[in-house]
Amino acid sequence: MRQMLDLAGKVGIITGASSGIGRAASVLFSKLGCDLSLIGRNEKNLRATREECEKNGVKVITIPADVTSQQDVKRVAEESQSYFKKLDVLVNNAGIIKSGTIENTTTEDFESLMAINLMSVFHLTQSCLPLLIESKGSVVNVSSVNGIRSFPGALAYNVSKAALDQLTRCSALELSTKGVRVNCVNPGVTVTELHKRGGMDETAYKAFLERCQTTHALGRPGKADEVAWAIAYLASDASSFVTGHSLPVDGGRHAMCPR
Repeated sequence: MRQMLDLAGKVGIITGASSGIGRAASVLFSKLGCDLSLIGRNEKNLRATREECEKNGVKVITIPADVTSQQDVKRVAEESQSYFKKLDVLVNNAGIIKSGTIENTTTEDFESLMAINLMSVFHLTQSCLPLLIESKGSVVNVSSVNGIRSFPGALAYNVSKAALDQLTRCSALELSTKGVRVNCVNPGVTVTELHKRGGMDETAYKAFLERCQTTHALGRPGKADEVAWAIAYLASDASSFVTGHSLPVDGGRHAMCPR
């Protein structure tokens, strides 16, 4: 598998690298030989991810940053360029979730979801484009099955991920002539801290995971490592003829119909 998904000699930026899918992707990328700039807000967890990655013999820097700040985003691009002098892969993983319907979603919640899940991707991708064009690199956005299917109770989250899918496709077309590929992964329910941070308590989260037995065709939630492998595929030369693609990594949830 490593021979198929070789990232040796490449440099990557991964946002939201302090936990969940971002951390799993960071560790996997390091095992595949990729030097890394790790981005996140939790400096302690970010250092822990860095230490895990460094065990695999790659160069790693951490850049604590708030991806909703354009100033921080610019600093991320500048500091990574200053240290590594190039960029081959950008993984836009940072994101949040909040519950809410059309009746009770607040403007504040709607705007915060858009800022983190969508606008941060737009700004960081734009800031990294000169290096990505130079390397004919790859962008992988971490979206959600909620971007390709509609679910009640998470209106703003669904909209932000659907918009991210469209951003992925449009930028893929616009950058194709410059050799830059842009794709996204669309995870189903994945065991991370995302939903708890979004307000779900332990009891509700346990029931949420158990419900995956019927909402996901494979009968279970996904693991962060399973999503990380899909990200690595899209980041690597193994997917050299793939761009503008939304790749469900959701145990078949996107194909399910209510019964």
